[in-house]
Amino acid sequence: MRKASSISTHLAARFDQHRLVMWHDPGASYANDVASQAPTGVVVLRVKNDEFAIKHRVLRDEPSTKFLIYRSGRIAEGAGNWLLDLDLAYGVFTADRSALMRAELGLTRPGSDELLAQHATFFGDVKLVAKLGELLRDDDDLAKVQAKMCAVVLDQKEHSFSELTRTLLGQHAAGDNAGYEALVKQGLADFHWAGAANIYGYHSETPGVAGFVLWMFKQARGGFAPTTSNAARNIEIDFRSFRNDRQSLVALKKLALQAETDLDHVEQAKDASLAELVTTDIFDAGEREIIRRLIDGIAAQTIQRSDIADMIRTRRRDSIWFDDYATLFTALGAAAELIPAIRSARTDVASFEDGFSRYRDDLFRIDQLYRQYTLASQTAEFTQPLEALNEQVENAYVTDFLSKLGISWQQQVDQVETWKSLAITSQSSFYHHYIAPQVRGGRKKAVVVISDALRYEVADELASRIRGENKYDAKIEAILGVLPSYTQLGMASLLPHKTLAHSENGDPVLVDNQPSNGTANRSKILGSVGGTAIQATEFLKMKPAERRDLYAAHQVLYVYHDTIDATGDKAVSEHRTFKAAADAIDDLVDIVKKLANANATNIFVTADHGFLYQESKLAPQFNLTVKPQGDKVVVANRRYVLGRRLKEDDAFRRFLPEQLGLSSDLEVQIPNSICRIVKPGAGFQFVHGGASLQEIVVPVISINKGRSDTVEPVNVDIHPESDKITTGQIVVKLFQQSAVTDQRTARKLRAGLYFGDQLISNEAELLFDAESTEGRDRFQTVRLLLSKDADEANNQSVEFRLSEPIGDTGEWKKYKSVPYTLKRSFTTDFDF
Repeated sequence: MRKASSISTHLAARFDQHRLVMWHDPGASYANDVASQAPTGVVVLRVKNDEFAIKHRVLRDEPSTKFLIYRSGRIAEGAGNWLLDLDLAYGVFTADRSALMRAELGLTRPGSDELLAQHATFFGDVKLVAKLGELLRDDDDLAKVQAKMCAVVLDQKEHSFSELTRTLLGQHAAGDNAGYEALVKQGLADFHWAGAANIYGYHSETPGVAGFVLWMFKQARGGFAPTTSNAARNIEIDFRSFRNDRQSLVALKKLALQAETDLDHVEQAKDASLAELVTTDIFDAGEREIIRRLIDGIAAQTIQRSDIADMIRTRRRDSIWFDDYATLFTALGAAAELIPAIRSARTDVASFEDGFSRYRDDLFRIDQLYRQYTLASQTAEFTQPLEALNEQVENAYVTDFLSKLGISWQQQVDQVETWKSLAITSQSSFYHHYIAPQVRGGRKKAVVVISDALRYEVADELASRIRGENKYDAKIEAILGVLPSYTQLGMASLLPHKTLAHSENGDPVLVDNQPSNGTANRSKILGSVGGTAIQATEFLKMKPAERRDLYAAHQVLYVYHDTIDATGDKAVSEHRTFKAAADAIDDLVDIVKKLANANATNIFVTADHGFLYQESKLAPQFNLTVKPQGDKVVVANRRYVLGRRLKEDDAFRRFLPEQLGLSSDLEVQIPNSICRIVKPGAGFQFVHGGASLQEIVVPVISINKGRSDTVEPVNVDIHPESDKITTGQIVVKLFQQSAVTDQRTARKLRAGLYFGDQLISNEAELLFDAESTEGRDRFQTVRLLLSKDADEANNQSVEFRLSEPIGDTGEWKKYKSVPYTLKRSFTTDFDF
C-alpha cells in the first residue's frame, strides 16, 4: 500500500537508499527551497560550473557525508555532462508532478509516463489517487495498475476481471450505469473490453454492458463451446461463480429474464426435449417448461412417479430457479404420488378391524397427499398451469377414494353392535391405557397435548417432524375415536373417568357426572389425579421458569391446542383448513420443545377427533335431503344427531347410548358414508362428527426426549476415478451412503479443488437428499473447472475438498477430501 507524500518525503526516501541524490530542476522552480526540502543532516551543493570540485568533495574529501547535489537550467547531454557518472549511479530526482506521482505510486515500469498522460483526469483526482495507492503493490505491472484503477472507479477493492464484471452486471441489472459511465469518463472502458476479449473471448466493434450480457447468455445457452484458447472455460467459470454467489445471483436472474426474451428462448424451450431441459438452468423459461411437461406427464400418467421425484430432487439441487417455484414443485411431487396411489388403493375392507388397521397403516397416506397437494396448489407461485390437474386430483380423491372407502367402511359400521373392538384401544381408554401406567404411584409425570381435529394423517407428519429434531423420538399409534366424533365428547373421553354421559341437552358432556367443558372444569377433573389443564395459548405466553414450575407442580398436565378446528369449523374460514393444519404442526413442534425445556420427558400428543375435507362441493347424492326425526331432536349437526327415540332411516346409522359406552339417554344418529345433513348457512368443505375413518382413527404420538442426538445427516463418500488431473476440468463421483429418513437428514456440501488453502476451481454447492433405498440412485457427479490459480500448482499435489456449513454462521469447514496430482501441459490466459 502506498500513500501520497511531499518532495521532502521523497528526498528522505531517496537518502534512505543512497548517500548522494542528484536533483535536476531545469526551470529553477525550487531554487529558493532546496535547503528547506533537504532532510536533516544532508549537505546541499548547488552546481555552478564546479562539477569537478563537487565530485572531488563528495567522493574523496567526504566519502561518508550525505549530499543533495542540485542543478538548474539546461544540462548537457552525453560526455558534455561532467556529472553523468553520478547521475547514472544514483539516479536523477526531479520534482515535476508526473515524476513525483510515479514515485508516490511506485510506477517504475516502462510506459508509466504514458499511462499517467493517458488518464490525466484520473490522476488529477486526489481522492482517486489516494484510493489507488492503497491498492497498489510493488510488483504490479501496468495491466494490474489499470485493473486497480477500474476497481477504484467502481468503488471496490477487488480488481480481478471477474469481480469488475460482477459489479458491472449487478449495476446493469439494477438499471444503474453510473459505474460503467465512470469507466468511460476515466478512459478505462477500452481497457475493460480488451480484457473481456482476451479473457472471455468477447469481441464487438461497439462493446457495451448490454451487448456483453446478451453474448454471455448466448455462450451459456450453447454450453460454453470450447475455443482454441481458454476463453470459453474462463467465462463458464465466472458465469457459474456469478450465479453461485448470493450477492450476484439476484442480478443474474434478472438479466436472464431479459436475455431469454431477447434471444426468444421461450419458444426454443417449447421445442426442446424434457431430457434437454433438465440438464440446464440458464433461463426461467426452461423451468416453466419443465413444470408444464411434468403436469402433462402426471395427468396422462406418461412419466413414472419415481422419475418425477428424481427430476424434482435434481431441480431442487441444481436449479437456481427452483426456489421461485418450490411450492409448485411440492404440488407436483404430491400429485405424482397421489393419483397412482388412489388408482391402486384397495378401498374394500373385510372387517371392522381390517378397515381401521388398513387406514392407519396405509390409506391415511392418500388423505395426507391430498392435503399436501391442495395446500401447495392453493399457495403456488402461479396457479394457472395447475387448473386441469386440480380437477383431475379432486375427481380422483372424492369419487375414487373418499366415496368408495366411505361406502365400503359403512358396511362394517352397520354391522357393529357396540362401538368397540377387542383389537383396538378405545379413545375412552386413553387415560387408563397411556397415562395411568406412567404416573401410578407417583413414579413419573406425563404431559398430554390435545390438538382439536388433529387428523391421523396430520399427526403422522407431525411425528416425522418431531423425529427429525435432535434428541427426540416419536412413535405414532391409533385409537378408536368416540361417536359422535365431535369436540365435547372427544375431549371428555381423554380425561380420567369411569362414566361418560351427555347432559340433558347434549352439552356439556359429563365426566363422572361433572361437566367437562372449559379449562376450569377439566382442571377440576384432573385434580383427582394430581393434574391440571391449560390452554396452549396461555402456556406459550409463560416464561421458561413459569413453565418449569407448572410442570413440577403437577403429576399430569393437559395442554389444549386449537388451530385446525377453530379454522375449519367456520364457514368463512373452512377453506383455510389445510393451511391451519400446517400451522398446527409448527405450533405443536414448538409446544413439545417448550415442554421438553420445562423438563418434561414423557409427552403425548393426541386429538379429540379427525375430520373430512374436500375442496369441491360434493355431488348432490352426498347431501341428505331427509331431516332427522324423533320424539325430540336435541342436536342436529352436519355429521351427527342427538335425540330421544330417533326415527330409523336408511340414510343414517342409529346407536343407542349404551352401544357407544355412554350413560345418558340420548341416542345418536350418524349419516352414512361421507354424507352430510344439509344445514342453512353451513360450510361444505370441513365436517366431523360421523364415523368415517378420517374422523374416528385418532392419533396418539408418544414422545420422549433422549440425552444424545438421534438425528444425523447422511454421510457422503468421494469416489475418484483417477488420482491425476490432466485437463482443465475434473469430474468426481460422490455417493450418499444411506437414504434420507427422519433420523438421517439431507446433507449440504460444497465442492472445490484446493492447492493448500488456495481455491483453484469454481465451487459447486451440492445437496444429498435422496430417499431411495437403492444405492445406484444415490450417486451424484460434480464437474469443476480449473481457474488461472491452478497454473501455480502444476506438477504438484492438490486436494479435492468437500466442505460443510458451520451452523448458520455462513462459514464452512472441511468435511472430506482426496488428493490429486495436477499434470497439465498448458497454462491459462485467465486474468490481468
